[in-house]
Amino acid sequence: MKSVIILPAAAKALRRHRADAARLLEKIETYAENPEALANNIKALSGGKAFRLRVGDYRIVFEETDTEIIVTKIGPRSSIYD
Repeated sequence: MKSVIILPAAAKALRRHRADAARLLEKIETYAENPEALANNIKALSGGKAFRLRVGDYRIVFEETDTEIIVTKIGPRSSIYD
């Protein structure tokens, strides 16, 4: 299992979207335990090493190493890619 690191900007977004925070964190933990389980919801973003995880109308942008998942952004689909 990979460890999950949530950067301050992503933590602030979780506080802002309190109603869905538990569901978003659950998906991140599920992906950290078993990446194959959510493989169809993961896409590589162009122009870098970042990936995005789709959770309903929300997107979780993260980078992945051999031992860590670093969550950089969390937000609604309409504003996450700005």
